[in-house]
Amino acid sequence: MLNPKNFGLAAAVTWGLSVFLMGLIGGGYGLGFVNALGTVYLGYGEGVMGAVIGLVYGLIDGFIGGYIFAWLYNYFEGKKK
Repeated sequence: MLNPKNFGLAAAVTWGLSVFLMGLIGGGYGLGFVNALGTVYLGYGEGVMGAVIGLVYGLIDGFIGGYIFAWLYNYFEGKKK
């Protein structure tokens, strides 16, 4: 069994930092990623301020996605027994 809250926190930190770092270094290497995610995360873009905005969105989005994933995993794991 997975703890949904802890899994959600781990996913939040992982995704939030990934989005943040891509916002900082996305000038050439990850520009497509930054532009694509900027269509979903309003205000996200290249630079420090855009990266911080992406960090906040990423933390929220990562937590929700991780929590749902762990909850579904536990649900389906319980159905097997």
